[in-house]
Amino acid sequence: MQIFRHLPEQTKLKLAIAIGNFDGLHLGHQVLLARLIEVAKTQNLTPTVMTFEPHPREFFTPQNAPARLSTLREKLEHFKQAGVAQVFVCRFNQAFAQISAQAFMSDILRKKLNASTVLVGEDFRFGAKRAGSVTELRENGFDLISPPQVQQNNERVSSTRVRNALAAGDLTQAATLLDRPYSISGKVVHGAKRGRQLGFPTANVHMRHERPPMTGVYAVKLDGLNAVANLGVRPTIAGVPKMSLEVHVLDYQGDLYNKHVHVEFLHKIRDEMKFNGLDALTAQITADVSVAREFFSRT
Repeated sequence: MQIFRHLPEQTKLKLAIAIGNFDGLHLGHQVLLARLIEVAKTQNLTPTVMTFEPHPREFFTPQNAPARLSTLREKLEHFKQAGVAQVFVCRFNQAFAQISAQAFMSDILRKKLNASTVLVGEDFRFGAKRAGSVTELRENGFDLISPPQVQQNNERVSSTRVRNALAAGDLTQAATLLDRPYSISGKVVHGAKRGRQLGFPTANVHMRHERPPMTGVYAVKLDGLNAVANLGVRPTIAGVPKMSLEVHVLDYQGDLYNKHVHVEFLHKIRDEMKFNGLDALTAQITADVSVAREFFSRT
């Protein structure tokens, strides 16, 4: 899969292009991508995705933007798995935000990208002040495909529903909306090794999520291995305000340093808590490990 950070002056390939933020790659996004691959194959087009970085709401209202479900790398991994051939990552800045809807259609979709078929969600908006919609795309002659919204329990599947489920600790509901367990990926880096000192060595996963959609202690899988994870700011350890993901792999003696790993969140054990000293923290971690072992024995 090819990844482009800049738009070309003109491409000779004819594209079927899906456009959106694709945060979380939930069931609705998956339906759109599956349709993209199907149409591209049928019409001999190149299956392409256009996405935006940062999320437009992070650009306009960074303090009120929703928690990010997936980093750019995680989205790109999903696109590749879906069979996308190329991705245009558009830098969402002031200049991009000021492009009119008409210019987006004529200059970007037609001239630069040679888009033959455009696939978007029913509520897709584009252009300065979000003036453009699916109606303008149809009226300007694009072969437009806008699949019906995916429903679950008579409610639309959306990134917001996924965030709400994760924040509530309902990982089963989140996994149903995503068609997979929610996961965070990153490189295992060296930490302060406090977990090792407490008898529970951890893999410190370097995250790009500054504000993940949830915090707490979880039973997880790290690349298929049973584990316990703490996602949060470690309130008992003074001087560590930064969000971190620490994973203790059960009954594991190998070396994970510098590996890029995927952590799947399966069951919430508890919220993050501040303890009165390291002895109390160690006792709670021991209890957390027991809960995780019981969970994995059941599943």
